[in-house]
Amino acid sequence: MQRRLSAGVRAGAGMAGVVLLFTTACSGGEKDSGVTVGDKGDASVPQVTINPGNGNTKAKPEDGVVVTAAGGTLEQVAVTLKGKPVDGAMAADKTSWKSRTLRPGAKYQVTAVAKSPKGKTATVNAAFATLKAASELSIVDITPNKNEKVGVGMPIQVTFNRPVADKKAVESALEVKSTTPATGAWYWTNDTTVIFRTKNGTWWAPNQKVTFTAKLAGVRSGKKTYGVSDAARGFRIGDAHMVTVSTKKHKLIATKNGKKVRTWPISAGRGGRVVNGVDTYLTTSGVHLTMGKENPAIMTSEWMGVKPDDKKNGGYKEVIPHAVRISNSGEYIHSMAATVWAQGRQNVSHGCLNSPPADARWYYQWSYRGDPVIITGTKRKLEPLNGWSYYQMSWDRWVKGSALDRTVTTG
Repeated sequence: MQRRLSAGVRAGAGMAGVVLLFTTACSGGEKDSGVTVGDKGDASVPQVTINPGNGNTKAKPEDGVVVTAAGGTLEQVAVTLKGKPVDGAMAADKTSWKSRTLRPGAKYQVTAVAKSPKGKTATVNAAFATLKAASELSIVDITPNKNEKVGVGMPIQVTFNRPVADKKAVESALEVKSTTPATGAWYWTNDTTVIFRTKNGTWWAPNQKVTFTAKLAGVRSGKKTYGVSDAARGFRIGDAHMVTVSTKKHKLIATKNGKKVRTWPISAGRGGRVVNGVDTYLTTSGVHLTMGKENPAIMTSEWMGVKPDDKKNGGYKEVIPHAVRISNSGEYIHSMAATVWAQGRQNVSHGCLNSPPADARWYYQWSYRGDPVIITGTKRKLEPLNGWSYYQMSWDRWVKGSALDRTVTTG
């Protein structure tokens, strides 16, 4: 005797299985616990549950979509937004599937197919809408630039449009991939900026591609605040450019992929101006990264509160060609014809690395942003957040600056 199927279920003579079509208009709302379809009286027919349920108009974006099967396994799950598929992951036993976070204020469609051990199938369809975001989280800046060729020390710097309250949720949505695997970590410098760099003592492998992805759509970053769209940035690591400088020997050495390519004499900071215990005229020792180029750079004494025309107190204003910035405290590798007499002999600058014009021009053209510049020989230590001097921070401390307190492998 054939079992009588409930509403929404149709059986046909000669069919190998039973297909369940969800057609009822369930009520929607935040308390909607999902929809379950299947003939509970027939153990051979799998039951499929979709959460959020059909008709839900206030689904939480951060919860995503969860589809489960009882009495069988999921054969197929499709969640779409305007016809485009939504990413998700199937459990190893194929009894559940969960999507990623969902876009706020959007309408989704779900189709799921399950099969029982006896070969009977159930197909379920549902539609729902997600809550709208009262406030939106977005990325206002990503460094480096799109498709930029950068140095092996290049950090990935992400700036958001508003303070991030739930840093764990946001950091979990950030992904870095590279052709050659590397170990790195994120570090929150403040509530709106997070930075990724590789582990101390290592760099990006040269000549490879790196991709940063922020799957922010649907991520709840604070009270009634959600990411509304994803973001991505691809860039390339160029040759391994390394610069080492000895302020005591007044010498700079540049290498490319481990081989010396150029050496020139320099004149570093002379020292002698102490403010709050810091000699601001000394070049900082430590691991710098090149940050940008200026040709020319306008350098004045205004940064230290001295007007350019106050010569008695060291005032100055100079137009400097071929300048490559290496810190936020005004340090550059730059051309300085006026101090060629001192280069290779003594330190006479205000903290920059004065270089012969021809060498400075070469370095300006050769260098990438993110090239390491390692300076030794002075008593003034480079601070970990003075420009892009992130490698000055110990690895343990850097990892502690991650909201998730973890390292990341980029393979």
